[in-house]
Amino acid sequence: MAPKKIVIDCDPGIDDALAIALAHGSPALEIVGITTVGGNVSLERTTDNALRLREFLGFPEVPVTPGAAGAILSSTSLRSAIEAAHVHGTGGLGGAVLPEATLPVAPGHASDYIIETLRAHPGEITLVAIGPLTNIALAVLKEPRVVDWVREFAILGGTYTRGNRTPAAEFNIAADPEAAAIVFRAGWTVTQIGLDVSTTAQATEAVVKRMRALGRLGEDLLVPCATFYGMVTASEGPAIHDACALAYLADPTLIEFEPAWVEVETAGRFTSGMTVIDFALGDRVANAQVGTSIQVDRFWELTLSAYERVSLRLP
Repeated sequence: MAPKKIVIDCDPGIDDALAIALAHGSPALEIVGITTVGGNVSLERTTDNALRLREFLGFPEVPVTPGAAGAILSSTSLRSAIEAAHVHGTGGLGGAVLPEATLPVAPGHASDYIIETLRAHPGEITLVAIGPLTNIALAVLKEPRVVDWVREFAILGGTYTRGNRTPAAEFNIAADPEAAAIVFRAGWTVTQIGLDVSTTAQATEAVVKRMRALGRLGEDLLVPCATFYGMVTASEGPAIHDACALAYLADPTLIEFEPAWVEVETAGRFTSGMTVIDFALGDRVANAQVGTSIQVDRFWELTLSAYERVSLRLP
């Protein structure tokens, strides 16, 4: 079976980097484009990190197209920008220091790249967003037909239990709630993988040991990222959130889903960015398939096998 063609919209970011490495190493996936958005760190840094990852991991032919620096309403007093450098480090990649990139970004804006790529290959490209949804919302606003052209649209974001940016909101949604609201109302079915799933995919001592055995990939990228923002023990460790979305695309049987109606809170004083998820559909047609659980052992076998393939190809 031919690999699934994917465009990754991201804000690298520790877990974005680990997700991109997984995608590159999976025989089930083919990265055809990367678009960047401001989020975990500034757009300048997320784009630079994507360029460094592209060359370090070894897919120089894939275009990297920068997009929105901040939320749709960031130019107004209604929405101030938020970042997570305190989680991901000043540079965004935790303890990893990759060589400077030598290849440039692709011309244009990420939203236009998404539109043109989906237009040129209707029904063939899967779009996966693992950062704030600003670029996706801009694409939907510019060209509503993208919802018909995409093969599947998956995100890492939201929660139906408890957030990580606030008690109510997950970071990617909270960074641009207006964009997220546009995306969920766009007329497609969003495959939503949120904190309820991703917080269980933790890098334990056994996982980190296997990462450390992968030579340059493990030493320079995987371990410095995976161990940066949390203590690693025999039974617990940092959650590798974004990688869950790419693992799902490589093997959809890893995650259990329930159909739901999802709305995004944009005005609440304490709940802005909250994904309000209603599993009791009644007469409504679901606008999302919401992840409820992941097979963690199988997730790590798939992920570490992908990393091993990448490590064997590195100089």
